[in-house]
Amino acid sequence: MRKTLSIVFGLLFVLFAAFQYNDPDPEVWVPIYGLAAIACFMAFAGVGRWWFYVVMAVMYSVAAWYQWPPVFEGFLFNEMGMRSVNIEMAREAGGLAICAVIMGFFALLMRQPLRR
Repeated sequence: MRKTLSIVFGLLFVLFAAFQYNDPDPEVWVPIYGLAAIACFMAFAGVGRWWFYVVMAVMYSVAAWYQWPPVFEGFLFNEMGMRSVNIEMAREAGGLAICAVIMGFFALLMRQPLRR
């Protein structure tokens, strides 16, 4: 299960990083999602330690909390444009929260020995 999930989420985070090409600040978001993808591929290879994923989950959680907009106006998934700064900040915080949840999930999975 760990290997399948690590490939799926690793490729998903690579896709997230690729979608940042037209973002106003791709130099911030490509490394954020790229690091999450690398961490997933580390889980696939079995080289990541559980505490590494805990640290990653905490870092992404703190960043998501810091990025949360002062006024939540939703995510507006039905349109691609940025209607307001609060919506963009909520989307960014949501992406960071996804990274945090997945890193926390891998922290739990990496504590268990790999069954063959």
